[in-house]
Amino acid sequence: MQDFQEFTDNTPEDIAGYPMVPIRDVVVFPFSKAAFNIGRTSSVRALEEALSTNRLIFLATQHDATMEDPGADEIYHVGTIAYISNSLRKPEEVTIKVLVEGRERARAVRIIEEDGYLRAIVRRAPVVPENNRRTINLVARIGALVEQYLKLAQEPNPELLLSALRVGDPGQMVDLLAHVMKLQMEDKQSLLETYSVHERLLKMVDLIEVEIEKLNIDRTIQTRVKRQMEKSQREYYLNEKIKAIHKELGRKDEKAEFDELRVKIEEAGMTVEAKEKALTELQKLEQMPPMSAESTVSRNYIDWLVGVPWQKKSEEIRDLTHAQEVLETDHYGLDKIKERILEYLAVRQLVEKPRGTILCFVGPPGVGKTSLGRSIAKATGRNFVRLALGGVRDEAEIRGHRRTYIGALPGQIIQMMKKAKTINPVILLDEVDKLGHDHRGDPASALLEVLDPEQNHTFHDHYLDVEYDLSQVMFIATANVLHTIPGPLQDRLEIIRLAGYTEREKLEIARRHLIPKQLEGNGLRESQIEFADEGIRSLVSSYTREAGVRNLEREIGSVCRKVARQVVLQKERDFNYTVNESAVKDLLGPIKFRPQTIAEHSEIGLVNGLAYTEVGGDVLQVEATLIPGAGKLTLTGKMGDVMQESAQAAVTYLRSRAAELGIPADFHKHYDLHVHVPEGAIPKDGPSAGITIATALASVLTRIAVHKNVAMTGEITLRGKVLPIGGLKEKLLAAHRAGITTIILPKDNEKDLSDIPADILEAFQLNPVETMDAVLQIALERLPDPAPTVNDLDAALWQTPSVSTQTSTGLNS
Repeated sequence: MQDFQEFTDNTPEDIAGYPMVPIRDVVVFPFSKAAFNIGRTSSVRALEEALSTNRLIFLATQHDATMEDPGADEIYHVGTIAYISNSLRKPEEVTIKVLVEGRERARAVRIIEEDGYLRAIVRRAPVVPENNRRTINLVARIGALVEQYLKLAQEPNPELLLSALRVGDPGQMVDLLAHVMKLQMEDKQSLLETYSVHERLLKMVDLIEVEIEKLNIDRTIQTRVKRQMEKSQREYYLNEKIKAIHKELGRKDEKAEFDELRVKIEEAGMTVEAKEKALTELQKLEQMPPMSAESTVSRNYIDWLVGVPWQKKSEEIRDLTHAQEVLETDHYGLDKIKERILEYLAVRQLVEKPRGTILCFVGPPGVGKTSLGRSIAKATGRNFVRLALGGVRDEAEIRGHRRTYIGALPGQIIQMMKKAKTINPVILLDEVDKLGHDHRGDPASALLEVLDPEQNHTFHDHYLDVEYDLSQVMFIATANVLHTIPGPLQDRLEIIRLAGYTEREKLEIARRHLIPKQLEGNGLRESQIEFADEGIRSLVSSYTREAGVRNLEREIGSVCRKVARQVVLQKERDFNYTVNESAVKDLLGPIKFRPQTIAEHSEIGLVNGLAYTEVGGDVLQVEATLIPGAGKLTLTGKMGDVMQESAQAAVTYLRSRAAELGIPADFHKHYDLHVHVPEGAIPKDGPSAGITIATALASVLTRIAVHKNVAMTGEITLRGKVLPIGGLKEKLLAAHRAGITTIILPKDNEKDLSDIPADILEAFQLNPVETMDAVLQIALERLPDPAPTVNDLDAALWQTPSVSTQTSTGLNS
């Protein structure tokens, strides 16, 4: 400090001492503002010293930015005296953010270390105004060059350059331009070290011209590359530009990419055939231009071969107890279904390479077919993927397109395997009964190979064009009905039927699964809402009519949303709402479905029939009436061909049994018969209404009423035999909902009664029959009298009250 004092006592005014900070990769010019971070201990000490005095500091750029502690010889001696406008140091950070304003140029005469920081004795640069003609011409030249530079360069802030040009003083203008423009650090330092304004302007002219030349060269390269590309391919242009740059730099990224692909092929574990094909395709790819259409096709093909799993397997859980717990937790009821699934899983564990049955769950919507497949995957520890087949009409959706087609892809089976990432997932083929077919092929036929255990270990996808092993995949299919599934496809499936749920089962399902799920989904707690049994029963019987529970879950969700709104509005901590029958009506409004009820009185020509639809069982009332005519049989109610044939068979049977039933043998010559099945807008078909139609016609011809609490189902033959039908469980559930007590069913369907819940069977008087005579003995209120004459029948017709035409509940589609 003493040396400095002795030195400064005899020095002129243009020499002074300031704390000094070496800065990296930044050149601070006079008349400009700059922000940078200070982190070195000596620099922080110099900053503190400057802040404690006049806030002036000397900033000089160091030669090597990587040098942590530069010496005096490693710092440019020409720098800038700057004023510290602001400094900010955050508590969690080591560095200090500094904002400075450059004041004037200066050259360090001596740099000394003092109290842990650098101090520079500097000589201020002389400021000589130069406003002669040469300077004015150079300023104009710089203005023109800057405008040209802005046209070529995509400068993010052109206003900074333009504002610098508007500065009146040439020296300040060139300093501001040097600060704003993106120049090399050495070029900026050279401008800073040039004291003469005229020489500084000349250097700036040269630097701007160099920058413009660079931009022109870049534009020339762009134009040259652009001429080589197709006009519609912008992507091609960008890749060609990258390619040209890489070529100039001596790089070749394609080789590394091909090497990576080759490693992936080796590690994928492909079959010999697939590996040879992949390597052959890779060799072709290496010889193709990168942006050609053929290279894209080859690359996609290799990616698919590498992407599908070839050897990776899920570790299968072989604990039947765990599987049973999962099934019991996820589903209520369905005991026989669960038992069959557990048997299926047990066999797959005992056989090392099972090629067994493929399960197909058949049942109405909402009974849990899809969720059963998900539970099987969860129980066995396999990955689960779902393939929706509803509406699929193209065979290529299953087998894929050949690679010769533009945009070709593998079929859905291979896509699902890639999604599953293992060779032994559970693939659920959902809605297999909704497959269509047209001129593009039959996807159901393509599924034959997929679902045949003897063939699917060599499944051939058109896109991959190599054999792929599907034998370790567990396929599970679902369907609503069977009659739309082709016979050969049915032959490959083991059918497991899921009937609709009883009211008691729906009550338990709602309690265990649906209500907790909806409470969580709507942000409610169990303490805020309580579902009473009567409220759930009201939802089941009055607001839904289905075999499953899908609509029941929607209605429970609707109740939860309305209660959630009340919770938000009332803002009570102890809010509690009980959902009983009256609360359901208040929340959801009038009931949506009136109960399925039978007629109040036994009537002539009105019979309760049982029907099976895609959404479960239903009770339909068949009406028949007799009018004068010439023996015409009229069938209304949108009956299908099979149902119409059943009605014709019933008339023929009654004519053949006219004497035994007390019906005039020639009634068909004098009267027309009309059979109607409400609801008329809903299509109906099937042979199971045969004995129902025959009973209605027998009632109207004998003028004997049919018991109101009797319902029946069965197919009729010309000889009066009663043949078995399907969907017995669903039909009995519908009869139970309607309050029917007596059931007439084919004797051959007695074996199906074991699938019916015990509480449902106890509610019925079941009457298995083999003949139509037995049906009439049970259904009619009394046995027919001996055969009358036509005149007696005519008299009876006009003396008996007209036959009821009461509307029935009909079918639900």
